[in-house]
Order: sequence, then C-alpha cells, then structure tokens
Amino acid sequence: MNQTSQTFPRIAKLNSLEKFKQHVASLGMNIPTTEPDQALSRLATSLPNKTMGSIGNRFCILPMEGWDGTTDGLPTELTRRRWQRFGASGAKLIWGGEAVAVRHDGRANPNQLVLNESTVSAISELRQILVEEHLEKFDSIDDLCIGLQLTHSGRFARPNQKDRLEPKTAYRHEILDRRFNVPDDAILSDDELKLLIDDFVVAAKLAEKAGFAWVDIKHCHGYLGHELLSGFDRPGAFGGSFENRTRFLKEIAARINAETNLKLGVRVSTFDFAPFEPGEDGIGIPTPGFEQSVRFGGDPSGQGIDLSEPIQFLQLLKSLGIELVCTTAGSPYYNPHIQRPATFPPSDGYLPPEDPLVGVARQIHVTAALKNAVPGLVVVGSGYSYLQDWLPSVGNAVVKQGWADSIGLGRMVLSYPELPADVIAGRPMSRKLICRTFSDCTTAPRNGLVSGCYPLDTHYKEMPEFVQLKELKKGSKNNTNTAT
Repeated sequence: MNQTSQTFPRIAKLNSLEKFKQHVASLGMNIPTTEPDQALSRLATSLPNKTMGSIGNRFCILPMEGWDGTTDGLPTELTRRRWQRFGASGAKLIWGGEAVAVRHDGRANPNQLVLNESTVSAISELRQILVEEHLEKFDSIDDLCIGLQLTHSGRFARPNQKDRLEPKTAYRHEILDRRFNVPDDAILSDDELKLLIDDFVVAAKLAEKAGFAWVDIKHCHGYLGHELLSGFDRPGAFGGSFENRTRFLKEIAARINAETNLKLGVRVSTFDFAPFEPGEDGIGIPTPGFEQSVRFGGDPSGQGIDLSEPIQFLQLLKSLGIELVCTTAGSPYYNPHIQRPATFPPSDGYLPPEDPLVGVARQIHVTAALKNAVPGLVVVGSGYSYLQDWLPSVGNAVVKQGWADSIGLGRMVLSYPELPADVIAGRPMSRKLICRTFSDCTTAPRNGLVSGCYPLDTHYKEMPEFVQLKELKKGSKNNTNTAT
C-alpha cells in the first residue's frame, strides 16, 4: 500500500492557497501565508547587519554535502556546474552551498570536498564561478555575501569507502553505536579534539585565502560539532557542563577571530528527537530504548523540545560576536523526518510518521521562538522545500512577521536554482522544476552515486547513473516514487 499518498495529501494537489490553508488548519497548525493579492516584496528587501554589510535579499542557499568531488577532495565539472547555478539563483546569502571537510578523516563520503593547500585554489575557483555567474545575471555583487561551511563528520565519517563508516565520536551512544557498528575506540580524546581545533583554524585561513567573507563552524545533523553539544556524559574538558560542551566552538571562534579577518556563522540543530527506524509497516517509530538518547534541544521523552540550552547557545554566539545563525534540526541519518520533511523517504529511511507539513511548521516555530528569545542575530530558517508551490508565500509571511530574517533553500535549488530570481522578479514559478521531495538526491549518494536531482534536472536524467538509480529504487521497500 502506498501509505504516504493515501494518508497525506501531496502539496502539488493543494492547488490553491485556500486549499493549502484549509489543510494546514485541519492539522491544527499555524503556518503563515501571504495572500495572492499581496506582493512578495519582503523577500526582495535587503538584510542589513552589523558585520557583513547589507545582504541584497532574504533568500539563502544552504550548504549541502556533495558526492561529486574527487577522492583528493577537489571539485569536478558537476561541482562547478552546481556552484554556477547557485550564482544564477539570485539568492544574495550563500551559506557555502557546500559542506567542506577540514581534513581527510572528517569527510562524510570519499568524494566530499576537503579544504587544504592542495585544494584551496580549486575551491577559490568555485567561488569565482559563482560570483561571475551572479554578476552576469544580476549586474552587481556588492550585496552578495558568500561563506563556506567547515565540517568534520564525526560519527558519520566515510572518508575512504562509500559503504564503510570510520566514525570519530564525541561519546558513547547505545542506540547509534549499535545501529552503525561503532567500535569502542572511536571516541576522540581531548588531545585529539585540540588537534582538530587546529585543523579548523588552518581551514579557515585557507577559506580566507580563497576569498570567502566568512566561515560556518558546523554544529548540526549529528556531525561532530553537533554531537559535542549532547556530550552530557563525556568526561574531561569537552563534556558534561554547557561550558565544556561548547568549548570546541569557543576555542575555534577565538582562534579564527585572532588569526584572520573572517566573520563567523554557525548552523546548528536547535532540537533533536530520538533515533527513528522503520516499523513493521515501514512507518518511522522511535527506536526502542529511546529514553536513553536525550540530546541537545530535546526532552526526556525523545519526541519533545526543550529550548533552554539552544537559547543559551544563541546567547553564547551573540557574546562571541557571531551574528549569522542558521537553524535546522535533528539528523538525516537517524531522524530525517524532523530535519528534512519529505513525502518520499530515501532508500535507507522510513515512511513519514506525520504529515511532513508538521515538520515544516515545527522548524518555523522553533526558529521564531529562538529569534524572539535572542534578538540581534541574523537568523536563517530551514525546512522550507517541502512547501513547494507555497514556499514563497510562506517565506514572505515569515519574514514579514519577523520569525526569521532569511529563507534557506537546500534541495529546492538542485531542481530549481532560479526560484529566488523568479520570485523576486514577480515571474510565475516554473512548476515543472519545483522539488517534490522524491529524495533521489539522498537515495543516489546513499547508494554510492553522485548527488543531484535525477527526476527534474535533465542534466542528471542523461547520465548513466539515472538508469542505475531506477534499478536501485525498484528494490527499495520504501519506494513510493514512480516519477522517474
């Protein structure tokens, strides 16, 4: 049975704003919208801030994890094409567009970009490709703000083989250790973390050399920075108290501030749920024993939110002079429905346990609560792609109400990079390019193929990987997508 389509109406079928609003109301949620007779002008307004200068509009390209670099950490033609499309998008805030590892063992896959002396020139070229395309399309780059996300994948590192984890963890986690076969010696010592801090600083210096205005010290999605925030039981200088669990960030930020002219941003999973797994019917359920997995921003039930520490974390960022914050949630590896709401799961996922609009609303309201609690930050929201046709209407209303400063776009720009430009120019959206959350951009790399939008981007449809992906999906028990 196609449980997803029978239980949750597809957004594409909610073909009027009134139908969309009625469905949202039936779920008991509040997702703000801009009425059809009102302009989407708030998305076109500039975003002033203290440290970066004026950013030209309210769209942000979110960092994504490329699987199309070389094993040496260099970009390929596919990588360069993606960055060129970022430049053509019209978005004025570029949150890297890419998650770049600070060293080899921190790569989430063997084809992820790595920033070192051997790759810095090629990564600088990516930025230049983006800038030149943006200048050609929009005549000015004065209000374009480009950063680069620096990361170590920690528990989810796969630096050498696409199908083999080589984890570097912050602490023991009974459920995740068992699920991902984490060995006893995977925990990074305090001395190893201090060496990793050095690597982040070296990478930041190289990012500055490459021309980036700022770097993101990644703290989201179950990767190392995020996991350290949940190291309640970790002994030593980097675990236990909030003071210790944020030491990694504080020391990196202090060093970058002292040794470069870069500005800083942080993308953070502001809440987390228990790990989920498919139930007998394929629908996601909390993994048994989830009470043992209380995490940063979560409550003891494993399915609730406690924002006391996330508020404290944003206050810390503000005290450190870190003005750019991007909110997200959870992890694509163990509870993707709260992080990246979708109708169709990737091949290693589970059917959504809730209408994906619930996940969208959850992120919108958490972001609004945090922005209200800690004013004075530039806050970018995530989780908007599932809104599909109604993304501009909701995004405009969110900015208008002051719930977020910028609307982040991830997988949507893989299929429809020009969405920001079309919306700001008042042009109709191209419905044939709107991301319908088929999750092929995740299923493909989960199975060792390059990442991209196979259903909607003709460039990927013409690749041999397209045929391979179709065959892979035929055998997936979670596949309910026949669009390709």
